[in-house]
Amino acid sequence: MLTYPQIDPVAISLGPLKIHWYGLMYLIGFAAVWVLGKKRAEKPYSVIKPAAMEDLVYYGALGVILGGRIGYILFYNFSRFIDDPLILFKLWEGGMSFHGGMLGVFITMWWFAKKQKCTMFELTDLISPLVPIGLGAGRIGNFINAELWGKTTDVPWAMVFPNAGPLARHPSQLYEALLEGLLLFVILWFYTRKQRPVMAPTGLVLFLYGCFRFFVEFFRLPDAHLGYLASDWLTMGQILSTPMIMIGAGLFFYAHKKAA
Repeated sequence: MLTYPQIDPVAISLGPLKIHWYGLMYLIGFAAVWVLGKKRAEKPYSVIKPAAMEDLVYYGALGVILGGRIGYILFYNFSRFIDDPLILFKLWEGGMSFHGGMLGVFITMWWFAKKQKCTMFELTDLISPLVPIGLGAGRIGNFINAELWGKTTDVPWAMVFPNAGPLARHPSQLYEALLEGLLLFVILWFYTRKQRPVMAPTGLVLFLYGCFRFFVEFFRLPDAHLGYLASDWLTMGQILSTPMIMIGAGLFFYAHKKAA
């Protein structure tokens, strides 16, 4: 069993102002999209100029934050929202959904694409290899916060998390950081080193993320107020990931078939 590193969730404290590691992870993700996105926008087949990446990151950040929060409330805490609609604005209580953030990004990219006179998929193809950086950073933030831990286990790398009882558990946050972050980034970065058919990179990131998330859900403990939705193993994360897998595979194969 490994020892869980006791890391203060607050990275910087300036009097009443407290900056948490989780928030800094979001900033790291947005900064990476901006820096690497400008380099990718220099390629001859890019549909936007490097200077436009600042606006793209701004609208993308809005989509992630608003979509992530609204998605969490609708997908994971809707019953409480019915009783108290104001929880939507209680950001200090935590709660973000990747699937909601993804939908938010698609909406903002559709709107931004109209301004840039290109298609939404041309924009999402451009940033798709950069998405895993934010995903991986966010999972590291979950690990530092000692939240979203895994099921109990006796594997050698298990950890005892604060507020999770005395039993060792899967560090599922690190599983997700490695799969949804590092591995997904490597695959997409090398796949998009040359121009690919429109929709193919977007389809690939949807398909792979859906597969990785579906797999990790077998080791991750579901939200306590939801539990397992069926058969003592099916989780909300798996239900939301299933259409991603299907749509992603469809987009990927359709794009290559159309190009051929």
